[in-house]
Amino acid sequence: MAAIFTVALTGPALANSCPKHMAAIDQALAANPKLSADQMTQVKKLRADGETLHKQGKHAESEATLAQAEAMLGIKK
Repeated sequence: MAAIFTVALTGPALANSCPKHMAAIDQALAANPKLSADQMTQVKKLRADGETLHKQGKHAESEATLAQAEAMLGIKK
C-alpha cells in the first residue's frame, strides 16, 4: 500500500520538467550573465513566476514562462 501511495504522489512530479528548467536558470544566474539591470529583473521575475505556476500545478504555463527566462539567458534546450 505504501508503494502505491508513493508512486501516486511522485508520478505527477516526474511528469513535468519545471524543476529542471528552474535549475538551469539558477545555474545561469549564478554565472553572472551579461544582462542589463532591467533584463536581470525580468529574468528573475519570470523565474519566480514560473515557480509559482509550478506550485499551483499549472505546468504548461510554468514551462512557457521559464522558457522565456531561458531564452533571455541564452540557455539552449
